[in-house]
This record gives sequence, structure tokens and C-alpha cells, in this order.
Amino acid sequence: MSEHFLQSNFSERIGGNKFGKDTAIYKFEKIKRAKKAAIDAKPELEIIDMGVGEPDDMAFPEVVKALSEEATKWENRTYTDNGVQEFKDAVAKYMDSLYGVKLDASVEINHAIGSKSVLSLLPSAFINPNDITIMTTPGYPIMGTWTQYFQGEVVNLQLLEENNFLPDLKSLTDDQKKRAKLLYLNYPNNPTGASATVEFFAEAIAFAKENNILIVSDAAYAPLNFTGKPLSILSVPGGMDCAIELHSMSKGFNMTGWRISWVCGNELAVKGFANVKDNADSGQFAAIQKAAIKGLENQSNITPAICEKYLRRLTSMTESLKAIGFDAKVPDGSFYLYVKAPKGTADGKYTFESGEAFSQWLIKEKHISSVPWDDAGSFVRFGATFVARGGQEAEQKVLDEFNKRLSDSQFIF
Repeated sequence: MSEHFLQSNFSERIGGNKFGKDTAIYKFEKIKRAKKAAIDAKPELEIIDMGVGEPDDMAFPEVVKALSEEATKWENRTYTDNGVQEFKDAVAKYMDSLYGVKLDASVEINHAIGSKSVLSLLPSAFINPNDITIMTTPGYPIMGTWTQYFQGEVVNLQLLEENNFLPDLKSLTDDQKKRAKLLYLNYPNNPTGASATVEFFAEAIAFAKENNILIVSDAAYAPLNFTGKPLSILSVPGGMDCAIELHSMSKGFNMTGWRISWVCGNELAVKGFANVKDNADSGQFAAIQKAAIKGLENQSNITPAICEKYLRRLTSMTESLKAIGFDAKVPDGSFYLYVKAPKGTADGKYTFESGEAFSQWLIKEKHISSVPWDDAGSFVRFGATFVARGGQEAEQKVLDEFNKRLSDSQFIF
């Protein structure tokens, strides 16, 4: 059978005529397959899924009720393009209240259909061929992927434990700094759970201003802070001059599937994003934006309750891992526990050459799903967003089972 003509029509950015022929398996597909194999082998033993990266609970009742009411209103039926003003106004109040950041809601805020959409659109506003986007690894690659789509270059800075999982900006060459247009930062960080300090943000701002680089601060996890008041880079002197920040209703409000977020900060950068967004989508449903307002107005009741749950879970998970030899500690923020993978079991029966190998062993032998990261050392990420339908009692049963399954294991590191 002859090859379909479309095979030669695919763009080089997604593989050209080799698109769909790559036999490499993405790690999340490997996890999916390993979970299925484990279930097939021991169907009576439930998988404890700590690999998920999305909240396990629904949005709060007042937000769901607001959506139901707003969806019935005639005036909410139309395209919203770059957003309804009421949502921007609510964001401005929220940013001032929680982060101490004062924004002009008319020009320094723009809604988006989720943070992923923002990260995919920003390179089209800033990246020309041969320009550089500075990314951090391990991390979320979307903005880097789209940079490469536009024939730009990605420079990855490793997040290393010895540097508190902060990137070493001084390691960039003069040529890289000259060609760089965007610097991606994500704190609290996925997957490490590390938080940035005011001192680091000040360093990043000075670096960006010296080299004419826009900082893209992905603050999707910012409300999930366990060590004090959440931090915005825009609250640090000079931040508004060279940074935009991405915020989301997903993590801190249990609204992952609603796809509502916003970009705020430097007016000119927000304007550039709004321009490309206006050519990419017609805005999120007005009823969702207006329901999100209810969430923002009730932040003081919603987000602390979510933080309390994740901190409780992460503390228990940390204790279970420390008991069997892991150098685990509760993260400063996010809902992730990032730990160094062992080199093998203490009895010598198993060896693990990578985080992926250990993660596969966990699924097969313990029916515990995690996510491996081997980009800057061998690590695995456990998520505190495992499903526990039935409140704290159900949650405790999962945590007790997690501890039980691991309690007979000892590892070498």
C-alpha cells in the first residue's frame, strides 16, 4: 500500500514525513501502560495514583452555583474575545489583596483559556528565528516547544538540589544572553515543589533588565504556599518593568477543567499577548469567567482549605518515605513531593539506574504510581492529589495503605 500523500505534507516542526513513525514512548504513556499491566497482574490490588497533577476535588459549591446561574443569562451567550471587564476587575482586587500587587485592570490584565494556552501563544508574540527562550529543567516544556516551532532556540537551565532548585542565571554565555527574549520561571515549582525567594526574584529582575529579557513567571501554584504569604514577582521592585505573571484558577481553586487563567504585569507585554490571543481564540465562556469571580471573592475561605488538605497529605507522605530511608521533606509549596530515587533495594535484589526504573518498580511491585524525572539527576515525584472520595477518613485510608505498602522496603542511595 502506497504512503498517504499527507505524510509528506506535515511540517518539519512536528517531524515532517517521519511524523507518527517515531517508536519512542513518552514517559507518561509508559506510566499508563505500566499501570494497566499492574492492574492486569493483580486486579484485586488498587493502584494508589500519586502521579496525577490535578486537584482531586470539585470546585467549591458557591463557584458551581454561580456557573449554573450565569449560564442561564442571555447576555453571557456571546464571544468574550479578550475577556469580560468584571473578571479583570476581580483579578485586580485579588492580586492586591493576596500579593500586594496593584494593577490597572484595563491594560495590565488579560484572561486566557488556561495557563497552557498562554505558554503556547507567548512565543508568537516575541520569538523570531534564532531567538532564545531560557527554560528550566525538569519542568513544563510548552513554551520551549512553541519557541522551537518558530525556529527559535531553547536553553535549559537545570534545577539542582544543591542550588535549592533555582536556576543558575550566571551560567549563560554572553551570546545566549544577547539572543534571549524570554526567561521562564515557575515557582512554587513543578515538579520540585521549591519556592522562590524575594532575593532570587530580585536577582532575576536585575538579570532581565540588564539583558532586555522578559520574565514569564508561571505562578499557577502560587496560592499553594505552606511557609507564609504567597509571593508574586510583580511585588518585587522592578518586576512590573520586565515581567508578566501567569495565574490560574486550576490549582488554588479546584477548577482545573474550567480552563480559566490570566496574564498580568508589564502593560506592553500583556498587550502583545492580547494581540496574538485575539487571533487564536474567541475568549472563554463569560459564565465561567463570572463564576471564577465568585472564587476570587471567596479566596480566603477556599484556598486555605485546599492548602490545609495538601499539607496534611504531604506531611504524612514525607514521614512514610523518611521511615524507609528517603531524604524527603515537605515542600514549600505546590502539591508535589520530589525525592531522589534510590540506587536499589537494600537486599540487592533490585537496582535502579534511573528515576524511571524506580518508578516502574513502584507500579509493578507496590501498585503505587509516581512520575519519574531524570533531567537533572534521578528523581521521582509523588502527587498529593490522589483521589480519596469520602473526606479525611478516606484520605487517611489511602495514606495508611501507602505507608503499609512501603514499610517492608529499604533502599540504598
